[in-house]
Amino acid sequence: MESKKIVGIWIRVSTEDQVKGESPEHHEKRARLYAEAKGWTVQTVYHLEAVSGKSVMHHDETKRMLKEIKDGHITGIIFSKLARLARNTRELLDFADIFRSYNADLISLQEAIDTSTPAGRLFYTMIAAMAQWEREEISERVAASVPIRAKLGKPTGGQAAFGYKWDGKQFIVDEKEAPVRKLMYELFLKYKRKKTTADELNRMGYRTRNNSMFSDTTISRLLRDPSAKGERRANYTKSLGEGKKWVVKPEEEWVISPCPAIVTEDIWNECNRVLDEQENKRKRPGPRTIHLLAGFIHCSNCGKKMYVFHENPIYACKTCKVRIAISDIDEIYHNQLKTFLLTDTDVTEYLKQSDNRLQEKEKLLELITQESVTLRKKMDELVSMRLSREIPSESFPQHYRPLQEQLTQIENQLPELQAEVDFLKIQYLSSDTVLKEAKDLYDRWLTLPFEEKRTIVEVITDKITVGKEDISFSLAYLPNSFQKTGNSPRNFRDS
Repeated sequence: MESKKIVGIWIRVSTEDQVKGESPEHHEKRARLYAEAKGWTVQTVYHLEAVSGKSVMHHDETKRMLKEIKDGHITGIIFSKLARLARNTRELLDFADIFRSYNADLISLQEAIDTSTPAGRLFYTMIAAMAQWEREEISERVAASVPIRAKLGKPTGGQAAFGYKWDGKQFIVDEKEAPVRKLMYELFLKYKRKKTTADELNRMGYRTRNNSMFSDTTISRLLRDPSAKGERRANYTKSLGEGKKWVVKPEEEWVISPCPAIVTEDIWNECNRVLDEQENKRKRPGPRTIHLLAGFIHCSNCGKKMYVFHENPIYACKTCKVRIAISDIDEIYHNQLKTFLLTDTDVTEYLKQSDNRLQEKEKLLELITQESVTLRKKMDELVSMRLSREIPSESFPQHYRPLQEQLTQIENQLPELQAEVDFLKIQYLSSDTVLKEAKDLYDRWLTLPFEEKRTIVEVITDKITVGKEDISFSLAYLPNSFQKTGNSPRNFRDS
């Protein structure tokens, strides 16, 4: 005759089990009938529905159960099968040790295991070990299949990078996210700051895939991801274990496969060059320059950069005593533009890429316009739900305000983007317009805002070398949306 016992019932039913008709009520009734047959008293029921069995030791219900075991309120628990208690061998054995130390029993109905007996403990350990072995075998088979699947261009798990999506087994561009991913590169090239790039995207109303704000960490990760230039990288990271960080595998294990590009390789390379330079120097980019040619002027004797010191309006080399007035070098640079602009320029290609840029901006405008419509619909739905009392008044603001904030940001961005599209349509109307604008740059130079002139200097200037009697210009022509490699050195003798 079994002695009187006070027990608890452990209920952990997965979603899959519930689909099969194994509801929590089903498991509880089964356990109660077993306890009744044994003459035991059921003191409490522990519910862990829809909780993963991979690790349950730190769950609140587990802590409550263990405390009642230690306090002697119950002397055992009943559960339907081992996998419902925990799927981790270590935790299963830990449970057994804890229960044994407090003279409590584990009763698994399906495996007919009672840990109060030596045979029960042995069988329990063997079953648990076999379950863990099977999981490790599956894990190893999955790990071995990853490189093969990657080489075949198939999904290897995880989400596609921002700007892309999986369509079945095809890795394709996400038409909604791709324009934002491209804009990210453009903003970084403009500001050369990850935080500023993130802030600008957030200000414009854009969000990550899970509707979070962009951060400098996200910007860095996406700028580094080579998928944007048409190279999808797979099998390049691995986990150090449950709860531990992921690390990058040796490069020879990576699998690189082609994919649709979002930006040109030149743009991707330039962004990553800037990132490498910033990381190597281990410092943030310096403050914005106040002198037009600062950073481009070098001494012809020692090769070092020349700077403007204190209030003196001259560039000087401290080592070689080479000097030139700011006003003089700015005027000389202006004269260089007259003979340099549009030299050997492929206007047809320039117009083609300009048209592409216009189409991209129009697509981006369409995207955020659609997003604003979607946000308005969501807000209207929330209002309707509030009016019908489906949402309580105290929780309504936390759902409504983020949408309202994002809509405001988007609506602030819409006029700016629309104006940019309008400008591009007019700017690139015909080849005559482009040629005229480029040729007129020399004439308009003195009236351009400083920031616009500085941008042009950064685009077309490689290096300006100043000697005591001569100046050498190394320029590389690069119109707004047309890239052409190569340098065009110009020599000028000061007289």
